[in-house]
Amino acid sequence: MYNLGIYFMSFLIRLASPFKKKARLIINGHKNVFKLLENKIDKEAKYIWFHVASLGEFEQARPLIEAIKKDRPEYKILLTFFSPSGYEVRYNYPLADIVTYLPFDTKKNAERFLNLTNPQMVIFIKYEFWYNYIHESYLRSIPVYLVSAVFRESQPFFKKIRTPYRNMLSLYTHFFVQDEESHKLLLKHGIQKATVSGDTRIDRVIEIQKQTMNLPVIESFADKDSLVFIAGSSWPADEDIFINYFNSSPKLKLIIAPHEIDESHLIEIEKKLNRPALRYSRLSKTDTVNADCLIIDCFGLLSSIYRYADIGYIGGGFGDGIHNLPEAAVYGIPVIFGPNYSKFREARDLIAIGGGFTIKNKEEFNNIMESFKGEPEMRERAGEAAKNYIFSNSGATNKILKHIF
Repeated sequence: MYNLGIYFMSFLIRLASPFKKKARLIINGHKNVFKLLENKIDKEAKYIWFHVASLGEFEQARPLIEAIKKDRPEYKILLTFFSPSGYEVRYNYPLADIVTYLPFDTKKNAERFLNLTNPQMVIFIKYEFWYNYIHESYLRSIPVYLVSAVFRESQPFFKKIRTPYRNMLSLYTHFFVQDEESHKLLLKHGIQKATVSGDTRIDRVIEIQKQTMNLPVIESFADKDSLVFIAGSSWPADEDIFINYFNSSPKLKLIIAPHEIDESHLIEIEKKLNRPALRYSRLSKTDTVNADCLIIDCFGLLSSIYRYADIGYIGGGFGDGIHNLPEAAVYGIPVIFGPNYSKFREARDLIAIGGGFTIKNKEEFNNIMESFKGEPEMRERAGEAAKNYIFSNSGATNKILKHIF
């Protein structure tokens, strides 16, 4: 059934490729994977293979990669992506010796991939469960680790009737889970090779905060006479809510860093705005921003931009799930997000300690914003709670690497 599902998924992606850019990028990317590996793999080298789904998971892998490159220079790094959203942004990541897409999870592809790469170990991030790659690694006695994992009772691994998915868990060498709930769930189902290590992304955002870039344009825009509201990784459903409030709040300045920066989405945002707005890419470093809204239409700046915020909004909560909460919370600002947050431990924890706030509609968003505007002390307490949470949950990278090595 699993293999049939993989063939069906690959068929659908190929079918959609003439019409959908992401599908087309996947298919085109897969065409060159094995040729690239044949040309680039150093047969004398020892590789550690990291596989991530997309950009968010890459950020969870990154602290481990950086620590290995620093402390274990005898290893080379092979980095694979499933999603174009990750690969197309990080294909030239300098600390990886080889970066490529991962071919579809068929038995033939798994055998060919491992024949070419022969990694010393495999590190998958969070939700990556590719049976044929994992099984083939297991047969070759290659250790396979799952890092920053989160498990829930509703997942197919834990159905009452034992399924192939449950069997897949037995093929991993060790699980490094984010929370105690995941650990207890694994133990309940007979999986003992697990450690509560936390989320490596926490270590990453702390490192970013220490090395944050100065952005003169943003600094000149974020004057002290107005509250600065920064919305990161936003989608149209998020934008409908906060832009509506912004349009009627003259003392609020808005910075939007949308998740998708294609031209059609940027135009859609501009149509919703009733106040002056500019795109970041059209400004020079010395420009003064004579507008109330700044649209960040390029990648790579959001993690530094949050430092200029009084309040942060994290997009995705009206879709599949919120994006990178710690990236904003590390700067000591309260964070707001949509209702689909239950899969994210940091969101639940931040709500519990008063550093995070979830909303379902415009009315709830407006009420929270009015509270923040009217009670600066409340806003500051919330921001401090968010920052303390981030720093008190650091250290996952060291725990994982100490166990592995």
